[in-house]
Amino acid sequence: MNELATYSQQLAQLIDAIGEDDFPAQLVRTLRALVPIDDATVLLYPERTYPVVAHFEVPEGSDSSTLSQFVLGPFLLDPFYIAGTEQRFGLFRLRELAPTGFKDSEYYKNWYRNCGYQDECGYVISLGEGAFLNIALGKIHPRSSFGAAQVRTLEDVLPVIQCLCQQHWSVEASADQGDTVDLRAQLHQALQHFGKSLLTDREVQVINLVLHGHSTKTVAERLSISIETVKLHRKHAYAKLEVSSQAELFYLFLDSLMSAKDYDGGDTLVAYMQPPQSA
Repeated sequence: MNELATYSQQLAQLIDAIGEDDFPAQLVRTLRALVPIDDATVLLYPERTYPVVAHFEVPEGSDSSTLSQFVLGPFLLDPFYIAGTEQRFGLFRLRELAPTGFKDSEYYKNWYRNCGYQDECGYVISLGEGAFLNIALGKIHPRSSFGAAQVRTLEDVLPVIQCLCQQHWSVEASADQGDTVDLRAQLHQALQHFGKSLLTDREVQVINLVLHGHSTKTVAERLSISIETVKLHRKHAYAKLEVSSQAELFYLFLDSLMSAKDYDGGDTLVAYMQPPQSA
């Protein structure tokens, strides 16, 4: 059976799977009929709640996944998630979205690298009402990557993939959530305000960009200040936060975020750094 015939067969099965639990897995099978894919994850981002892992595959040589922790906070720093919040939809390669210095960031070292991807293509698809979908397609074998022809193929099928995904997830993504707390908005607020109780406004800006994976140079360009000024602000911020590296900064942010109970705004460090009350 040739490639087109195989794809057509898988596509027919995908259409039949709309509204069924097997739809995400069939979606991946359909894309694999067109392009060699080593690993795939489908993440649904509802408008107001935490991400939902619709499909994932445990990487070779591993018996577990870090996605259960990823969806509680680290996803805020993911370039594909950020693209969705900025309403940038379509097919992207990671290198199109990631800031300069991304591979030196603690997000990359402690989360992204764990997935084993050597290269990634991802769909970011709008589901309306602030909800969107990320279909992450990875190459995990050493020195493997998506070739130009493979990327064009994935781009060519975007309209049909987008249409079918919107049909499948339309009810779930746009369901009336009533008085449901906007958890995603809370997480964005926590990231935006991280360190504000201890740092100057400029130091907060620098730290936020560092957490997102920006290099010293791109932080300077974003804020229109010199590289030396960035280094000075970062040094002062690290001292005030009692951290000595980007790794410690990253874990301080995650720990304070995940430790926050009934978060209602402000800097998560306020409660995090309070000494425990004695019984």
